[in-house]
Amino acid sequence: MLERPPIASTQEELDAFKKACTSEIQKINADYPYWDKVKYLNTNVCSNSKLLWFSLKFLRQLNRTTVNFGKYAFSFTVTDEMLELLHYFDMNIGGSLTGEILLPSEDKNTYLVSSVMEEAIASSRMEGAATTRKVAKEMLRKNEKPGNKGQQMILNNYRTINYIKEHAQEDFSVSRLKEIHRSMTTRTLDNENDAGQFREHDRILVMDGITGDIAHQPPSYPELEELLPDLEKFFNRSGNAFIHPVVKGIIVHFMLSYIHPFVDGNGRTARSLFYWYMIRQGYRLIEYMSISRIIYKTKRAYEMAFLYTEYDDNDLTYFVLYNLRTMKKAFEELKTYLRRKTEENSRISLIAHIPGINIRQARIIKIVHENPHSSFTVKEIEHRFAVSNFTARTDLEGLVKLDYLAEIQLNKVKRRYIKSSDFDMLIKKQLSGH
Repeated sequence: MLERPPIASTQEELDAFKKACTSEIQKINADYPYWDKVKYLNTNVCSNSKLLWFSLKFLRQLNRTTVNFGKYAFSFTVTDEMLELLHYFDMNIGGSLTGEILLPSEDKNTYLVSSVMEEAIASSRMEGAATTRKVAKEMLRKNEKPGNKGQQMILNNYRTINYIKEHAQEDFSVSRLKEIHRSMTTRTLDNENDAGQFREHDRILVMDGITGDIAHQPPSYPELEELLPDLEKFFNRSGNAFIHPVVKGIIVHFMLSYIHPFVDGNGRTARSLFYWYMIRQGYRLIEYMSISRIIYKTKRAYEMAFLYTEYDDNDLTYFVLYNLRTMKKAFEELKTYLRRKTEENSRISLIAHIPGINIRQARIIKIVHENPHSSFTVKEIEHRFAVSNFTARTDLEGLVKLDYLAEIQLNKVKRRYIKSSDFDMLIKKQLSGH
């Protein structure tokens, strides 16, 4: 179980005051360590780890912002690292021009569909959805019915993210929170009646996934009547003190998880609220970043950030810093992905020069070339490229006319498109320049 920090006596507070502003203490504080790390550090300034901790605590109180929800007070300190990361996000993720410069306009829909899928899959897998990325993506692309609870969680998450994108500029409300939760959890809860309904009991304990200890006891359910309206105000309005929008979105994420208003599905819902708040504040590039995929890879650190906050006098700095660092990793992953796609596009451009072939059809040909057993329906092409039914059908039928694909009639209405018998010959001829 995580060890709670020591509490200073009056004399220890006085001793800490004398040490707090030294350069060595400031250097240690830059990474904002919790007591579990501080207790093993040695310094020239402090005679023991407790004095070091009390000195750090005093230093952190000098630049403090407090936010209140119901009877609970939370606070955070703006560190140099936080300022640096926020500036980085403002320059690279905020504003409409950023996305236009980074993302090729003809590929935006394709990138967006793929990233939303990745976010839905990773966020659901964090909550126990047992399926592979490949299987989950195939289900979403082909618009197939979920085969199990895990796939249903992913489909729900995917639909909810798309719903939030459509309504991102509208105000957050307690009733809409219920709507989002219902969308996120339908057909995945032990009791289907819990979908979209606030809990009416306190039989909720958040357990530490490794130790099995109780990690968090949420506020009592009668407090929801005060806590959730406070969250609604925090989301929709500016307070007396300015809080950077990215930090504010992270606090929204934390508070929904802390309040834990639902029997299950709080984590997925909290991450979707962060996504909503970021889009609402103009950080549109967040749509192309799979932050939950990074969180999934560092799930223990994510959980510890919650614990550090609650165990250290509701100090949100731990959770804010974790999420800012995670966002930067997600953005770096996006840039790497886009570089790889740019290289792929240069190869696709060879195919795209075929008379009568557009960029989507070139991508379909590339998929078939790399995976000869691939097959498509009109609905799948709609989802994969975020185009209309008419456009998807026209693309596929055009490739049939050019002999790259063959059409199979599945029933009176549905058709599937597969590699044609002439495909290899046509590709060889195209790539050889003849």
